[in-house]
Amino acid sequence: MKLTTLPQELSVYKIADLKTIDLTQQPLFIGVTDEEISVVSSTESVPANTIEHEDGWKGFKIDGVLDFSLVGILAKIASLLADAGISIFAVSTYNTDYILVKADKYDAAVTALCEAGYTVA
Repeated sequence: MKLTTLPQELSVYKIADLKTIDLTQQPLFIGVTDEEISVVSSTESVPANTIEHEDGWKGFKIDGVLDFSLVGILAKIASLLADAGISIFAVSTYNTDYILVKADKYDAAVTALCEAGYTVA
């Protein structure tokens, strides 16, 4: 399976109002619940007025469109990285999954993934 590294540094943050972010930026992941508005975007696009935010993430995209009947793809990657002592922040879209790791763990994550037979580009 092939994973592609997203080129930009990413941030995970909470905001009070969606009007504070540029909805045309890419990548952009938004989760809205009764408790929070959570966002993942490039670090350079983080608005000034966040409730909380954490910088220093790198992302991998699982290449291709994943059929909903496929089982365990994200779980296998999460388990593999957990065994290497690397925590993840996962985001799923209709087509595929994205795995974020802290930038200081990126090289170790690539090594663990490649040793397990994944291709990382």
